[in-house]
Amino acid sequence: MAPKQKKKSSRGKKSPKPVLAASEDMEPVNMESMGHPEIYPLVLTTKTQEIFSCQIDEDVTDEQPYKLINKEDIFEDLRNRAAVSDFHPVKKIVQEYPGNELLLVYDRDFKYGLNFYLIGTEEGKESYLNPPEVPEEQEEYKEHIPEDVYIYKLPVSKPWVSLGSEKEIEEESVTESTKQITYMISRKRSEFGAPIKFSDQNASSVKDAYIECTAYPDKNFTLKQLEKDVGMQVIPQIKDISTQTKCVEIALQQNEIMNTFIDDWKYLAEEEGTFGDKTDTHLKEYQSFTDLHSPTEKMITCVSWHPTIYGLIAVSVAVRLSFEDRVHFSGKLLLQPSLILFWSFSDPIHPQLMLESPDDIFCFKFCPSDPNIIAGGCINGQIVMWDITAHADRIENIKAGGGRSKRATLKPMFLLEPESNKEAMYIRHCAVSSIENGHKKVITDIHWLSDTFEINRMGSVFENRSGICCQLVTCSADCTICFWDIRPQKLLTPQTTEKKKEESIEIPFDVPSTFLHLDLSWKPLTKVRLSKGETSLDYCPTKISLNEDHLLCKTQDKMLAQSKTEKAEEMNPYHNLESGMANLLKPIDDFCTKFFVGTEEGEVIYTDWKMEKDPETGRLMSKKPVSHHTVHDGTVHTIQRSPFYNDIILTVGGWNVAIWKEGVMTGPLLQSCCAPKRYTSGHWSLTRPGVFYIGREDGYIDIWDLLEKTHEPAQSQNICITMITYIKPWIFSSKQQFIAIADYYGTLHILEIPWTLSRPSTNEMASVNHYFEREVKHLEYVEQRKKIREQEKKEMELEMAKKKVKIYQKSKEQMQAELKMDYESYLELEKTVLINLGLIKVTEKGSYMDVM
Repeated sequence: MAPKQKKKSSRGKKSPKPVLAASEDMEPVNMESMGHPEIYPLVLTTKTQEIFSCQIDEDVTDEQPYKLINKEDIFEDLRNRAAVSDFHPVKKIVQEYPGNELLLVYDRDFKYGLNFYLIGTEEGKESYLNPPEVPEEQEEYKEHIPEDVYIYKLPVSKPWVSLGSEKEIEEESVTESTKQITYMISRKRSEFGAPIKFSDQNASSVKDAYIECTAYPDKNFTLKQLEKDVGMQVIPQIKDISTQTKCVEIALQQNEIMNTFIDDWKYLAEEEGTFGDKTDTHLKEYQSFTDLHSPTEKMITCVSWHPTIYGLIAVSVAVRLSFEDRVHFSGKLLLQPSLILFWSFSDPIHPQLMLESPDDIFCFKFCPSDPNIIAGGCINGQIVMWDITAHADRIENIKAGGGRSKRATLKPMFLLEPESNKEAMYIRHCAVSSIENGHKKVITDIHWLSDTFEINRMGSVFENRSGICCQLVTCSADCTICFWDIRPQKLLTPQTTEKKKEESIEIPFDVPSTFLHLDLSWKPLTKVRLSKGETSLDYCPTKISLNEDHLLCKTQDKMLAQSKTEKAEEMNPYHNLESGMANLLKPIDDFCTKFFVGTEEGEVIYTDWKMEKDPETGRLMSKKPVSHHTVHDGTVHTIQRSPFYNDIILTVGGWNVAIWKEGVMTGPLLQSCCAPKRYTSGHWSLTRPGVFYIGREDGYIDIWDLLEKTHEPAQSQNICITMITYIKPWIFSSKQQFIAIADYYGTLHILEIPWTLSRPSTNEMASVNHYFEREVKHLEYVEQRKKIREQEKKEMELEMAKKKVKIYQKSKEQMQAELKMDYESYLELEKTVLINLGLIKVTEKGSYMDVM
């Protein structure tokens, strides 16, 4: 048996209180309250026991249940395994330990909740290794005392240990912090009592006649607000009065206005009983996932929470290589699998499922009708389909109890160790699209069309009678947007039986035949190109947002009910798909076929997917974009509709963000200024209409709150040291929300959203809607002012033109008058010359007479 431990108070720096929280079902154990503040419970896995030679029943036994571990060996393990190391929770305790060897004790009976515990002080170690000797008389006396009798022990005085209370007392005390300022005004003795004469003078003409006192911040008068707890006792005053029936009438009218029987205390308790602290506004690290078994450095390209299984999240990873390096190492990359990893809260080390694909996946989506159907877009332009129906039980039974509970139970590591040693489940894809007829470059975005409609090759919308999602839309860097149908297409000419036998392919036993008809022959239903108008160039789309995306965000309950129905009927509609569109389908006339597109150059385009015929050639061609705005100074990474307002769209790209309203063609409602670092991703809040999250390339996340600020983020928080590649929030329960943040180094961070960012205010939706309406009116006013200014400019130009014409006409008349005067002066000069020469004589009557 282990020797008894003697309780000693640790002197010097105050060490943190060791608290054990093995799982949500287990009550947290405070070691200080149990009388052992120097004990820190630990979970040592089988791997850690082998590294430190402390294997149970081999190195540590009942006879010798302890092991001295060198501090440097623990530091080496922390450097090698980082956060995965079992000593990571007590890293600070190990760093502050004064000695070179720490005492590790095997807790066989789980006295402190886990399989091992660490003694964090030298006094505790010495007390454990060298327990005090008990005198023989006392031992004999103990033998005669029955166990039921309580023995009183005299209290032992101990030296006072500072726990920081004197600092609180000093902060609560009132001290004079303002620096006293003394002014001295002096005057000559001879000037005392002298007469004073006041007169007016020009201050600018006399030197030093005035002194300008400009405002400036003075640190001496900067006051720091302190909080002080004050208790008061209020005694109501009693007063006897009498009144007539007029006040009774007022009381009756007041009852008509408000409900006097409402329980205010009940609503106050509900408001105060919510999860989290109201003053806390920062995201808290909850868990992180990293693929430790990958031989190459990879980044996370897309993240998606499982729609029906709580605590399960899927991520797609890609190799961190440039295009030139990818071409150079293409041979080696073919030998490495491209995967989508399924992580669970119950096992942060090992993926639950791994979906294989022919190349790196850059986007994927769960099917809204059946979460076991997954579609993804590859870097080579192919679409990949998976069917994980056969493995649904495996991922559903990850949680304790195996039921569909919204509360995911986190188990201790040593309980998960036997199951975690199993090999990960690799799942092959069911089908891939045709390389020749699909996209030619990387697929940047993918969406499922809603189960309420379907489209044909012309882009016309019809009702979907099957009741399941059967069509997809993708966009790629090859300047095309493609629509796909997963149902088998009707053949124009029936194939012969011999040809069918020749084309039959043996299906591997581990690959379902759900989409076998699509494998390597899947072609897009229609292609849409975004033309730049008169030029032959096209826009390069990166992200798209359809009008029906908001419907897919609210189908979790529907999917849950449908999955239960499928289990009861044991029939999956995707296993028996009918051929393409039926001949007789009801068209939907009032359906909006316009959608938003973000491009590689930073443009935001509003266009239509319906095709039209060229009047000259008769070929189908895409319509011209309805509107086009160049707002972002870089690639658009996010274009998403608000979950609260279907016509409000958030776009993120380059160094700024913008908010748009569908139907307003004049420009964005909000356009931020340039950020200090480039934006890489973004997402709306799922519960607050005025909040959205923006990821940056320096690892920070900007949190915008439109009710607090509209010109800059409400707060910024550092998440990692590298670029954030994807953001995806998730509602765990009504009182708890998480946000998944992926980075460029392949780590998935799960953070808990605080109360202030998850709980909307009473009138938040109406306030944000009022803000959007006000911005729309502002844009309309600006547009009207532009038209008025243009009209005024035209009128001014007309007036200037009229003035120029008048000036031109006046100058012409003056020129004619001047020419006439010159001509008359010339005639007078001619007569004078002729008279002087004697050729003309002047008569008495004033007339002229020729001599000749």
